[in-house]
Amino acid sequence: MSGLRILLADDQTLVRAAFAMLVESAPDMAVVGQAGTGREAVRLARETRPDLVVMDIRMPDLDGIEATRLIAADDELTGVRVLVLTTYDTDENIVEALRAGASGFLVKDTRPADLLDAIRTIAAGEALLSPGPTARLIARFLRGPAGPPPVGGPEGLSEREREVLALVARGLTNTEIAETLGLSPLTAKTHVSRIMGKLGARDRAQLVIVAYESGLVSPGTT
Repeated sequence: MSGLRILLADDQTLVRAAFAMLVESAPDMAVVGQAGTGREAVRLARETRPDLVVMDIRMPDLDGIEATRLIAADDELTGVRVLVLTTYDTDENIVEALRAGASGFLVKDTRPADLLDAIRTIAAGEALLSPGPTARLIARFLRGPAGPPPVGGPEGLSEREREVLALVARGLTNTEIAETLGLSPLTAKTHVSRIMGKLGARDRAQLVIVAYESGLVSPGTT
């Protein structure tokens, strides 16, 4: 099977069917499984080894956050990315999903074409955070008493790398970072990769968490 392999996890049968039709309509994607509970999503992820799981947060048996945590912690599922979908953009569980290992989130009323673009973006190794609620959610919840950052802090970064990290936290792509700082896209990508290596971050979503938890980015700066 060529193209991106997608696993869909949502407890609503009609929603899953609609997502499946949408994914299958894309020439570069295919649905390899559908799960109605979080536990089933974890099982199917292990069986099908998808490139990406589209994960609803609220599901019976095991919610999407715990399912995401189990997938992210499974050494045999390294490289399987999770895109979390939520009904409301004020859902504080989105932050917990990012902590658990999700590479991004979207609200369910996202346009179909944007969902497909989001799948491609995350599968390519980028983080995808709905731009509207991102700053509000992360500023509100990540700065709370939830323990230390999951990876290293930005103390060892150069001034340029700290600038790039702050822009990553705002949800900018490599191309947008390059335009903002007057760099080439390749240089921006190199900076992001180097930052991830220095901080031990798995993906850009973790960089966002580090930026807010360390205080490099704070409410009102995004």
